Amino acid sequence: MRAVIRQAGALYARSAHVVEMQDYMLLWLRSWVAHIFYASSRTKVAGGFLEPSDSAHTLFEYEYALPLLPADVALTLAIYAETFLPILLILGLASRLGALGLFGMTLVIQLFVYPGHFSEHATWLAALLPIVMMGGGKISLDHLLFRKRRTR
Repeated sequence: MRAVIRQAGALYARSAHVVEMQDYMLLWLRSWVAHIFYASSRTKVAGGFLEPSDSAHTLFEYEYALPLLPADVALTLAIYAETFLPILLILGLASRLGALGLFGMTLVIQLFVYPGHFSEHATWLAALLPIVMMGGGKISLDHLLFRKRRTR
C-alpha cells in the first residue's frame, strides 16, 4: 500500500508542471478583461500612445467628475492604468497586482462614474477576482519566472 501511495505522490509531483483547465480559464479571464480595459484606454487618447484627447478631457471634467481628484490627474491615471495593467494581465506578469488595480478601478467606476451599470461592472469584478486570488496560472510569465523559486 505504501508503494502505491509513493507512486501516486511521485506521479503528482511530475504532473505539477502540467497545464490544467483552471490555467486556461485564468488565461481567458486575463485576456477578456485586459481587452475591455485596453480598448477603453484607446478611446481616451489622441495621436500619441498616451496623449489624452480633447474629448477625454471634456468627459473627465464634466461627466465623470471624480471627487478629490482634478480632471487632468484622473484622466492621466485612467489612461496609464487602462494601458499598462491590461498589458501586465496579458503577459501574466504581476497578474495579481494588475488584476487588483483593475478591480479598484472598476469599483471607482461603479461608485462614482456609472453607478447604474452594476451588472456590467459586477461581471468585470467576477472575472478579476479569480486572478487576484489565484494569480495568472501556469500560462503566465509569473509562473515561468517564479517556478524555480517554488521548487527550491
